[in-house]
Amino acid sequence: MHRLLIKNIHTLVTCDDQDQVLHRVNLYAEDGVIQSIDHCVMDADEIIDGTNMLVYPGLINTHHHLYQTFTRNLPQVQNLELFAWLKTLYQIWKGLTPDTIHLSSLVGMGELVKYGCTTCFDHHYVFPNGISEDLIGTQFAAARELGIRFHASRGSMSLSEKDGGLPPDSVVQNVDTILQDSERIIKTYHDTRAFSMAQVALAPCSPFSVTTDLLRESALLARKYGVRLHTHLAETLDEERFTLEKVGMRPLEYMASVDWIGQDVWFAHGIHFNKTELKLLADTQTGVAHCPISNMKLSSGICPVPEMLTQGVPIGLAVDGSASNDGSNLLEELRVAYLLHRLNSSAKAPSGYDILKLATRGSARLLGRNDIGQLKPQKACDLFMINQNRLELIGATYDPKNLLATVGFKQPVDYTIIQGQVISKAGILQSIDEEKVTYNAHNAVTTLLQKEG
Repeated sequence: MHRLLIKNIHTLVTCDDQDQVLHRVNLYAEDGVIQSIDHCVMDADEIIDGTNMLVYPGLINTHHHLYQTFTRNLPQVQNLELFAWLKTLYQIWKGLTPDTIHLSSLVGMGELVKYGCTTCFDHHYVFPNGISEDLIGTQFAAARELGIRFHASRGSMSLSEKDGGLPPDSVVQNVDTILQDSERIIKTYHDTRAFSMAQVALAPCSPFSVTTDLLRESALLARKYGVRLHTHLAETLDEERFTLEKVGMRPLEYMASVDWIGQDVWFAHGIHFNKTELKLLADTQTGVAHCPISNMKLSSGICPVPEMLTQGVPIGLAVDGSASNDGSNLLEELRVAYLLHRLNSSAKAPSGYDILKLATRGSARLLGRNDIGQLKPQKACDLFMINQNRLELIGATYDPKNLLATVGFKQPVDYTIIQGQVISKAGILQSIDEEKVTYNAHNAVTTLLQKEG
């Protein structure tokens, strides 16, 4: 049994049901589960001094494309919107290999961890023709190396450009292949136990890259095994025009027609919902992963988060893929979300603490988890710590609940702890050789980009 004690914590933001902020307390955990947060001192195998520390629940990322970490900051796509951006990048992504998937997963999740993220959901949907290896298994292996809590998706694309979709034939699979592999991945990796480190969702890519049959059959398969459903939706007006032309329905109406709505479904982006659709999301408790930086970078629009919160739509926070964000930093996403909605909605905007809760409690809810996202006894010991005794935080720590959004924190955190284990300390990942991974990743990026010239 591993016992962890964080003693004399200056301030602990719980994000619990009472929104408690605790001072000068000790947090004690056994085998990754919090046993107490009080003033008692317990014997422990590992003791961390929390004297100057601000402690927060670990952030939870609800939408990513880790493979895109290797196609950041490419000049040929900087001024493009989603459809043209995707068509350009598909020509590079068709060259993905198991090695690039492994290394990009280590790099992307490693960056998340350094900035306080303890759980990552990834939406991988590119399976190049001729690659027979288990790419999702490769991602789970990378997550185990790092020690991060990982939710993977068996994403997919079945509607190629020649059939009226967006992706080229080289990254499209048939429905039977997708469903068979989806079932295999669920049986192999999905762990439903409390404090699970590995879970699976089914995630056909988008309305403009998959067939109606795949959406309908994926929903049936997911519910057979009790896994969640995820896809992109209402991200752009181009998508809206696509579904109106192809199936005669707006995107959400289309998804509802194939049983893609309910508490086990969450959509990435959710920008272009109308008032009737927002009510349907709230009534059915269908969730939305908010990706503000990506939405700004691709000029997609602004998700109506204030209205969603007022109506009770489940919302989490996400960084989206690194090629449309150019980073995997959920702390940055938190501050940008706060500022974006202040600019757009003024007094109706969510507070900084509201945004923090989207990135913790809200994100946990989207993933179907009640064992993460807050700090209290019998919850997972997933947290991050920031030493407030630094020049950049002078005068900023009187309101720790709002600090991360209103002021922001722009450096790696001092500690990231996942399931009671120190995964990052002073900005250094503890379980991998960062220098070696960085060297190998640089070479892999060069190889990937050279394939396309």
